[in-house]
Amino acid sequence: MIVIVKWKYKTPRGIQSWMTSDEMGSNEAMLLARDIAKTGRSIDLYFLDDRGTKWSLKELETFTTKKQERPASIEVIFDGSFDKETKQSGCGAVIYFYEGRKRKRIRVNRAMDYLENNNEAEYAALWVGLQEVKTIDVEDTEITIKGDSQVVINQLSGQWAVYEPLLNRWMDRIEEALRDLRLQPVYKHIARDENKEAHRLAVQAMKGTEISSSIELDNE
Repeated sequence: MIVIVKWKYKTPRGIQSWMTSDEMGSNEAMLLARDIAKTGRSIDLYFLDDRGTKWSLKELETFTTKKQERPASIEVIFDGSFDKETKQSGCGAVIYFYEGRKRKRIRVNRAMDYLENNNEAEYAALWVGLQEVKTIDVEDTEITIKGDSQVVINQLSGQWAVYEPLLNRWMDRIEEALRDLRLQPVYKHIARDENKEAHRLAVQAMKGTEISSSIELDNE
């Protein structure tokens, strides 16, 4: 988490003035705050994050400790399938993450019959994956998002412009979900051969086979 430190400085003669630090990571900010407190001349010290939320030192310490216990190294791999004739779509997503030293995997798929094209199915598949990420108590960390759709990856990463209102709405949904969880996305395009697991889930969804599973993997 990026924060600034704000505190009121009081001189030996009683002159008071508000001071503000540069932006920095929460761990660095807590070290600074403890050092400031040692002077005995700080009043009303607090932290302000990028959302404008105010934190005391104790609150930030508690949050940081809990964060260390939360899932990490999160990776979402997605794929969408679309049948032009039947207008049926299948969305598949695989989520890998570590919980402590345990590596885990979630697989999920969903059939949809109201999408208009393959690009929309790809966006919907990523959205389905992010809904699962919400269930694992993750917040304020980096997330790697992989897919074989150049459209989705390049548009979300800002490399390609979005001209279709339909896709723009899906982009808004995805970016809102990432903001809500305070996740910093890293987008990576992968070849279809590297996306077989998510693709298989998408195809199974189109055939009526719903999957939602979570398992612990052997550490690799």
